[in-house]
Amino acid sequence: MDAIRDAILADQLADIGGLPVPESYRAVVVRKDEQDMFAGMPTKEKDPRKSLHVEEVPTPELGPGEAIVAVMASSVNYNTVWTSIFEPVSTFGFLERYGRQNELTKRHDLPYHVVGSDLAGVVLRVGPGVNKWRPGDEVVAHCLSVELEDPAGHDDTMMDPQQRIWGFETNFGGLAELALVKSNQLMPKPAHLSWEEAAAPGLVNSTAYRQLVSRNGAGMKQGDVVLIWGASGGLGSYATQMALNGGAIPVCVVSSPEKADIVRSLGAELVIDRSAEGYRFWKDEQTQDPKEWQRFGKRIRELTGGDDVDIVFEHPGRETFGASVYVAKKGGTIVTCASTSGYMHSYDNRYLWMNLKRIVGSHFANYKEAWEANRLIDKGLVHPTLSRTYAMADVGQAAYDVHHNLHQGKVGVLTLAPEEGLGVKDAQKRERHLSAINRFRGV
Repeated sequence: MDAIRDAILADQLADIGGLPVPESYRAVVVRKDEQDMFAGMPTKEKDPRKSLHVEEVPTPELGPGEAIVAVMASSVNYNTVWTSIFEPVSTFGFLERYGRQNELTKRHDLPYHVVGSDLAGVVLRVGPGVNKWRPGDEVVAHCLSVELEDPAGHDDTMMDPQQRIWGFETNFGGLAELALVKSNQLMPKPAHLSWEEAAAPGLVNSTAYRQLVSRNGAGMKQGDVVLIWGASGGLGSYATQMALNGGAIPVCVVSSPEKADIVRSLGAELVIDRSAEGYRFWKDEQTQDPKEWQRFGKRIRELTGGDDVDIVFEHPGRETFGASVYVAKKGGTIVTCASTSGYMHSYDNRYLWMNLKRIVGSHFANYKEAWEANRLIDKGLVHPTLSRTYAMADVGQAAYDVHHNLHQGKVGVLTLAPEEGLGVKDAQKRERHLSAINRFRGV
């Protein structure tokens, strides 16, 4: 592993294919025998620092259509938090079901789960049938894993019955020194970004693209008023950039003055600090407060000059969903994913059906959408929102910070890269975008 890392750091990528693949590697894992460790505890008391471990694990067999990537950096997504606290279910059930599919997928059903759904690194080996990629290619990976043996997946690959999220519903994820991916997960690494910057956008950038821009999501157009919850967070920070780039009018909801400053620095002008304005959409655990929906809708109209929102970019879930349905305009769209505050949504259906609104479910992105989202990063039209980078040994703390919303944008994790700032190949292009690349740093 040291030889691989040293070759990459020395930019001797042509030599990568001639180096031996290590028999084992260091990885961030959860353990099957610990999946009940938080039983009976409230969600917020479940601590990823206790369940995420850095261990040496065997290198998996390389199969047809697959690649092994030397991972220089990765990042923490909310699915890593869910995996680490074993909510809403233990991910070992996913691995067991996947392992029953065929002889090759048995590799994934193990007593440990290598987590992580982002990476930036270098292709080390490719399996039979892989022609587009070769050892030495610098890549990032999106997290869509599909089999494509069913016709349902050939119009939109997200509809494949065997669609899974790599590193969450499969093993051998990106928070590790090596990762096993399907070759159609690979995309070119933007040359103006460091390893940790390139690793940060993958999952959330692609998710935001499908949810907001794609015809499979909200199909945003110029002039649309878009309500973006958590606009300075992992998903929202990319949705805000896409709304601004696409000629839409974002109304950014944040939870502190500092977060309001961040989204204003992105170019957003209409900002609601929900904490400062004291919105409480629930009277208690069972009862929502429609008067707060109304007050929120009034505030939106004050900011927009009287317009209701065409699109609600919804991901908090239970806490906000009733308000989201209410404030969307007649004929408007609520596009939803994630549900980080709870999956059991409730809303007043009168405001949906009598006003001809739509709720659209959106989940990650197909390969085309992920490629287009990565192209926006490569063109400098959307920028990473990396705020902080952790060593792999500190990944538990990184996940804890995301779990408790102590972060801004995305948090990265160095795996093989020994320090930040490495991997930049196009310094001139980087210089043009440096202030935007660093916008979230240290915040």
